Amino acid sequence: MRMPEVNGRWVADMKAPRTADNEEPAEERAHDFRPVDKGFTEEMAIAEAARCMRCKKPLCVEGCPVNIDIPSFIEKIYERKFGEGLDVIHEQSMLPAICGRVCPQENQCEGVCIRGRRGEPVAIGQLERFLGDQPELASTPEMAPRNGKRVAVIGSGPSGITCAGELARNGFDVTVYESFFTGGGVLVYGIPEFRLPKAVVKHEIDGLRELGVTFEYNSVMGNLADAEELLGEKGFDALYVATGAGLPKFLNIPGENLPNVYFANEYLTRVNLMRANEFPKFDTPTKHGRQVIVFGGGNVAMDAVRTAKRLGADRAIIAYRRTEAEMPARKAELHHAKAEGVEVMPLVSPLEFLKGEDGNVCGVRVQRMELGEPDDSGRRRPVPIEGAIEEISCDVAISAIGTNANPFARKIGGMELNKWGYIVANEETGRTSNPRIWAGGDIVTGAATVILAMGAGKKAAADMTKVLLGQ
Repeated sequence: MRMPEVNGRWVADMKAPRTADNEEPAEERAHDFRPVDKGFTEEMAIAEAARCMRCKKPLCVEGCPVNIDIPSFIEKIYERKFGEGLDVIHEQSMLPAICGRVCPQENQCEGVCIRGRRGEPVAIGQLERFLGDQPELASTPEMAPRNGKRVAVIGSGPSGITCAGELARNGFDVTVYESFFTGGGVLVYGIPEFRLPKAVVKHEIDGLRELGVTFEYNSVMGNLADAEELLGEKGFDALYVATGAGLPKFLNIPGENLPNVYFANEYLTRVNLMRANEFPKFDTPTKHGRQVIVFGGGNVAMDAVRTAKRLGADRAIIAYRRTEAEMPARKAELHHAKAEGVEVMPLVSPLEFLKGEDGNVCGVRVQRMELGEPDDSGRRRPVPIEGAIEEISCDVAISAIGTNANPFARKIGGMELNKWGYIVANEETGRTSNPRIWAGGDIVTGAATVILAMGAGKKAAADMTKVLLGQ
């Protein structure tokens, strides 16, 4: 079957509803770490591709932070030319299997999809993932001849590995320094298996090795070596710093240091990367709480509360100081969490964690809130309701209210930082105050999305190539 044509252009199937996600049953997946979404089958992908209007001015491309030619890869899916579709994506992004799973498409490409003005937008993220999950179909990337230049990339998160891959294809000798014992950064320690399988990330790391990229693990740069040493005796011509923004923000309330009160990054790292969910088979312990409360409303908070549910929580609560409608988390993640039995508690703010007789946290005292006038972000400011204070029982509490700059950027040195510890870098090129150091990702922008971090790595690699090769 082919879509009808008018003046040589396809006409979208305007009557077709959006293809439903291929999800595991919520009552089953909530008890293990299987992927929530199984992804589109071939026929599902082709049916969804048929919904694309192939606009003359595709706003979806403008909505994508790295400007992927979305209509072209969707056309290739409809024509069953999946390898060619993957090649289209690879012109701008080397991580479609990752971005298709974790990008906030509803705020980017799908959010401006013209088809969505009169119904549901095209499922661009699902189609990207469909192609990304078939990496064997892609063409072999073209490699420039080795140019003799050496670059050190500090951090193997999405920005670092994107920059490393681009530089390797441009002929550079690239070494990636990673503080953990495996590559991927926040993709492996911060995002649970049920959202992003570790095997998907490993495949991308293995692909970089095949391009000639060297990975040095357990290497905490700033402690092991600083910028002066890397650019001096170690002989690197340039650095790309992508250390991320993983330092947790404190609630600064009494009891925050009680046992079984966690920061979300710590909690997720223990489970995602150090297999705490399989303790004592693996020797990283964590408390598998029966009553768990998570403070925050973003994707990290959702990941933490859904992880707690999978570790056996009878009651898993996500508490947020505004309403559910204002939560910054992806709507899909909120939908999945509620389907899995997570309880949403809006308009509460923590005042104090309470200590039980055994010395561990046993509850939290919270202040009930109401929404007042809008603040600088345009959202209505939460205001305490006088006298509305409650106590909630819990045996695990998790703070997921955001992060700060990784302090190792300061230890690496050699470049200007702002007053919050983030690296000052040009948005378009990644250049820092040091002409031999570039930087990008969350350590420049603050906590943002995977695709924005990738975009920064790609821009920096292009500029480094121009500068280092004198183009």
